[in-house]
Amino acid sequence: MPPGKQRTTAHAHRASIPYRRTSLACVRCRGRKTKCSGDLPSCRTCRAGNHGCIYLEQERKVQVPEFYLRDLEARVRAYEQSQAPIPKAPSPSFPASASLNPKGSGETEEFGENPLTEGMAHLVMTPSGQRHYLGNSSSTSFGLRLRSFVETLSRFDHDLSIEVQCPTYNPAAWPKRRPSLTKVPQLPPYGFAKRLYKAQFVYIGTIFSFVEPHVFEARLQKAYNQIPDLSDREACLSYSQVLIILAYGQLYSVNQWDGHDGPPGFDYFMQALQFLPDIHDEGSVLFVEVLSLAGYFMQNLNRRDAAFLYTGLALRMAISLGLHQEIDDPEIDNKAREHRRRLWWSVYSMDRILCAKSGNPITILDEDIGVSHPSRLPECEPEVGPATVLLHYTELSRILGKIMNSIYRKNHKPDLVASVYNIMTDLNNWRRDLPQELQFDPNKLGKDISRESVSIFLHYYQCINMTARPLLFRMVQKRLATGGKGEDTDWRVHLSPTAIAVIEACITAARDSTIMMYSAAKQNLVATYGFMDGEHIFSAAIVLVMINLAFPFNERDRKSMKMALEVLCGMAEKGNSHMRARHELLMKLCNIATIPCRGTETSPASFGGKDTGEDPATLYVTPSTIPATNFPLFENEPGLLQSIGSLDGGIWEEGYGNIDIGIDLDWTHWTEAVQGT
Repeated sequence: MPPGKQRTTAHAHRASIPYRRTSLACVRCRGRKTKCSGDLPSCRTCRAGNHGCIYLEQERKVQVPEFYLRDLEARVRAYEQSQAPIPKAPSPSFPASASLNPKGSGETEEFGENPLTEGMAHLVMTPSGQRHYLGNSSSTSFGLRLRSFVETLSRFDHDLSIEVQCPTYNPAAWPKRRPSLTKVPQLPPYGFAKRLYKAQFVYIGTIFSFVEPHVFEARLQKAYNQIPDLSDREACLSYSQVLIILAYGQLYSVNQWDGHDGPPGFDYFMQALQFLPDIHDEGSVLFVEVLSLAGYFMQNLNRRDAAFLYTGLALRMAISLGLHQEIDDPEIDNKAREHRRRLWWSVYSMDRILCAKSGNPITILDEDIGVSHPSRLPECEPEVGPATVLLHYTELSRILGKIMNSIYRKNHKPDLVASVYNIMTDLNNWRRDLPQELQFDPNKLGKDISRESVSIFLHYYQCINMTARPLLFRMVQKRLATGGKGEDTDWRVHLSPTAIAVIEACITAARDSTIMMYSAAKQNLVATYGFMDGEHIFSAAIVLVMINLAFPFNERDRKSMKMALEVLCGMAEKGNSHMRARHELLMKLCNIATIPCRGTETSPASFGGKDTGEDPATLYVTPSTIPATNFPLFENEPGLLQSIGSLDGGIWEEGYGNIDIGIDLDWTHWTEAVQGT
């Protein structure tokens, strides 16, 4: 082929190739799809039209001296080391030279706080007059804020039309369930009913606030005067609450099996359920109270799933009523506001505890709560009263949520040592800030003990137990699997000071929980069918059994284990079949291990319900010597938290990374480890 023909063909081939724009092409050349020379400050096309080149900021390449580039890199490293936030680059949607400042000063105007989250929450009225909560992201709430702002400027008359939620159906056509009563409940004598209220108040009234004494007495009088109108939802709820309170009173005062279909108070509780409205009915503060009480009683019956559902309904209904926020409503006085706060934090604590005990995720994050903490009413309450107890009990529940999120979340892999350290520090601070009136006095052990003090400190010890439990379990597993239980080697060998402190805190908390409940049992202050009492003593007992099986013999721990098993046995002998099963499980573990009780003539198989005759005060460790309270010592040793990598990092990872040993220990692996020894 002639050379000229070849050139013509090659030229035609190049012409068929799509035009590829260079990265330096200016905006005008890109739009016209013409070749851009990429010359600075302007290309030939723009110069011909007397225009300046405009380049996309994120693609424009600029030559800078090397020393300037090195200086920028050094500044970035300095920012990263100081953990200072690096300013974000301008959005590509706006030219870098554009200014949001109308004065043209070149500085951007700060937006400040989100105006839609300022102030208090809004409530809207339903057609029946009930008030319900509206969150800040609601379009109706946005409209209310806009109207409020316009009214302020224009001084319009206040219009409630937007606050009324108009239904899309005929309210009269909504189905209403009428309770079908087989028989009218027979109430006890009025004076005895008030005694039953006081009995339940001792156990749950001091840590939860569901119904005030004067409110209950008014509802009790109404219940004795007339049978409720079954078509009146609030009347049915009031009557149901009275029956549940009587059920609690019998449960805690009789405190043992009395030969009926269930524990004491079971009949009253079954009758109370008949008066509960359907869930699709409108919510109310009274409805939240009744659902909470019903859920907690379900847990006392060991109906875990039902308790979780009822308590979850109570929490969601409380949210729908705005109890979790401070609300803007002039019709609610100070007492009603305070009751809303206390009711919210009561449901909050109950939900956190039930979620933790059942291993379920927590229902609401602390960041989503805006209501104030409970506080006393200065005109009618003492300096340290129910509000103070609820406040500190709630703080423990908040820490419990932190434990659930930091340690027991399946897909959450935080810095384990730092998380445990922070939780232990929070618990230490809680213990330090507790008022003197609520401090536990070891001198009263075996003499006079306050039930509210027992409830608070059992919650405190349980938080320590749950924080340290995975690490302790992994350590016990390793010693049992290698036959370490029969050796006198110190378990602290090859462990970092942090790990030792955590395990010792767990052991001490289990020991002190046992001593506290053992002393309370002597005064008949342990609830035989109480859900939390049973959980606390079993959690303490399993820890003490574990360390007696795997660690070298210790007289104090052996005596504490005997006490824990005796308290469990006492609850079982009074009719709690659930505690009987747990007691038998621990006894089987002791029998499988066949560990001789060095220093005593008693074998593990002989642990029963007889009184050991031990003085609990001789075993109690004062809070100032609990290892958990010594965690602030680590603040002066910043390198200590990092030192575990060369000591026991594997144990931390194995213990806290094993989901099987979460809230409920994996009894199969546990028993196999014991049998393997």
